[in-house]
Amino acid sequence: MTTLYNCIFENHDLKLIVLAAVVCTLAAATSLTLLDHARRNAGRERRLWLSVAAVAGGIGIWATHFIAMLAFSPGIASAYELGLTGLSLVIGIGMTAAGFWIALRPGLPGAAWLGGAQMGLGVGAMHFTGMAAFEVAGRVAWDAGFVLAALAAGTGLGGLALATALRASAMRERLAGAGLMVAGICGLHFTAMAAAVIMPDPAIVLSGTAVPAEILALAVALASITILILAFAGLWLHLRDERRSALESDRMRGLANAAVEGLVVCDGDRIVTVNDSFADLVGRPAEALTGASLASIVAEPVEQAMPAEAAEGPEAPEAQLRRADGTLVPVEVIRRVIDFAGRPHAALAVRDLRARKRAEARIAYLAHHDALTGAPNRTSFNARLAQELALAQAAGRPLAVLCADLDRFKEVNDLFGHAAGDALLRAVCAAIISVLSPGQMLARLGGDEFAVLAPNLDAAGAEALGEAILAALRQAETGPAGAIAAASLGIALFPHDGSEPETLMVQADTALYRAKQEGRGRLRFYETRMGVQVRERRQIEHDLRHAVERGELRVVYQPQTRIDTGEAVGFEALLRWEHPVRGTVPPNLFIPISEETGSILGIGEWVLRETCREAASWDNPLRIAVNVSAVQLHAPGFAELVHEVLFTTGLSPARLELEITETALVRDLPRALATLRRVKAMGVRIAMDDFGTGYSSLSNLRAFPFDKIKIDSSFTRSVDTSEQAATIVRTVLGLGRGLGLPVLAEGVETKAELEFLGAEDCHEAQGYLLGRPGPIDRFRDLTTGRPVAAEDAA
Repeated sequence: MTTLYNCIFENHDLKLIVLAAVVCTLAAATSLTLLDHARRNAGRERRLWLSVAAVAGGIGIWATHFIAMLAFSPGIASAYELGLTGLSLVIGIGMTAAGFWIALRPGLPGAAWLGGAQMGLGVGAMHFTGMAAFEVAGRVAWDAGFVLAALAAGTGLGGLALATALRASAMRERLAGAGLMVAGICGLHFTAMAAAVIMPDPAIVLSGTAVPAEILALAVALASITILILAFAGLWLHLRDERRSALESDRMRGLANAAVEGLVVCDGDRIVTVNDSFADLVGRPAEALTGASLASIVAEPVEQAMPAEAAEGPEAPEAQLRRADGTLVPVEVIRRVIDFAGRPHAALAVRDLRARKRAEARIAYLAHHDALTGAPNRTSFNARLAQELALAQAAGRPLAVLCADLDRFKEVNDLFGHAAGDALLRAVCAAIISVLSPGQMLARLGGDEFAVLAPNLDAAGAEALGEAILAALRQAETGPAGAIAAASLGIALFPHDGSEPETLMVQADTALYRAKQEGRGRLRFYETRMGVQVRERRQIEHDLRHAVERGELRVVYQPQTRIDTGEAVGFEALLRWEHPVRGTVPPNLFIPISEETGSILGIGEWVLRETCREAASWDNPLRIAVNVSAVQLHAPGFAELVHEVLFTTGLSPARLELEITETALVRDLPRALATLRRVKAMGVRIAMDDFGTGYSSLSNLRAFPFDKIKIDSSFTRSVDTSEQAATIVRTVLGLGRGLGLPVLAEGVETKAELEFLGAEDCHEAQGYLLGRPGPIDRFRDLTTGRPVAAEDAA
């Protein structure tokens, strides 16, 4: 260290040393500025600016060396050999060019470090060649330790200098790199000078071709002027590029900030500019992202997340951005190559996928869950049932399927609104889940239908679970609909009731149907006979839908007669179904089924049209009585249908009598009364059928002015044998007289019954005694008002 100190401060002119440092600093800053400019170009322009940077750097290093050599005073005569002096300049430029070329090699690991080390070796080669050109009247000896230290300082600081300068394009990095380069050049020079020991020898004479120090000083001056010119050129290029980049950045940022998607412009892996949307996406200021590495923001390798071929592909690849808080944001990236600041750059359009991912997750969730209750849906239940069945078969263990259906759920929606119905469904789910054990599953199949899957549960366990569910529902907190939070349950067991998922579900649903038939609010296990009955019912439903178009339905007529005169006053139209296989199907079997399935609407319309058309053709204007179902009465447009049929057939409204049961009124009294008033306003007669068998008969009579009361046949058939029945009939007849309503008694089959009714002043009667139901042709004498010949009657 003392030798190095003495070399610098005792053997050198300090003013020239400072000048050498200034020239070296200027050369280093100039060459690195030109190198950065070369890096931002490609092809021929890159090679041109790389050469200019090498010339500036090489001449600067050479000038630094020889200014320092002029500052060196060995105390004896000295000069410089011309050939080696020129060779040292060529070596300085060539080795610097090689170092810069290596530093800009794409894809080379540690390219900047290798290039800087190469440049450091070039400085050493130039120095020792220049020292070989130094002629002095003496002998030069070298200290090997100092020589190695000089080379180490040059290569190490040279590599660090280029790695620092090329890390980013900011002025701060370039100045730091220039300082490190100056330190490396100067450190190598003065350490190597300290390694040289000159021993005077008067016998050595300087050659005649050696260049005097004055001429060398002129050459160094020219080199320094060259460096200054190149420095100003480099500064001008830098300022021009900065202005161009600023203008381009402002223009691009103005356009980019108008975009909703994030936009990034990159030079390789280095971010040049971003828009506000991208900055918001990663949670960092846009200024902090400029100059940053793209790999530090993209969570996956950039080559995998944004391959070059993605620019041409039909689908944009997905990647993940790392936000400032460490969270990852899924994005879609579209890559294009654009011209930016006069050079090609990669432009990345980054689309935030969080909303789409949430939507996809929601869709995936809804594909397997019910949106209202959050319970698994039918798809999930079927998949789990198939899986559990396979496990149960393999392990030989039982399994239970419970199907539940809320009782009178439609009334909840009608009375309290759909919001209350939704609240009830959610409460039902919560109540059922509260009694389920781990491994058991509740699913909402649709509407008010639910299913429970209970693996490894036998009949006793299934019954206990079903009773717990019913009890939980009765105690559930469901708001205004809580009093109706009850359900019926059907249970099917594996392997007793089936081994296939579809079979078990059908059997459980069959048991559920039976539970509802038997009074609701209870549970039933599947039994084999249930399946037969349900299949029979389903077949009847199917055949009934096509009975009209196949001509299997027919209308028969039963006469209605005045008791006091025996005169026929009209007919009641009765429906019959002649099935091609089953034969005559009783009305009390198929009428309730048609009402449940809704097919009664089409059948009832056909009966009304057929009977009105038939009655309109009679010469004798007798009344025609047609039964109307509760489903028909509450259907929209029933009054309009009656009007249209009367108009089409030409039947007088006064001849049509519609028979309504009390059950039809109870279902929805205000609507039923409104419809009946509209029909009665047309002149159609309204009769209360089966009086005394429904609900609130007296209140119904007071609510609507009926035209007739019909006593049910169950009372008429017992008047001569049951005093209780006789009392009821007398009461009804007295009520009719008090209200001024005619009364018709149904089911008269004996003379004793007819005599009793006559004695009690009953107005009209119908029954087998007075005429059995039959085709209208059998009663032509009544419809024409003329006796029919015996052969015609036959």
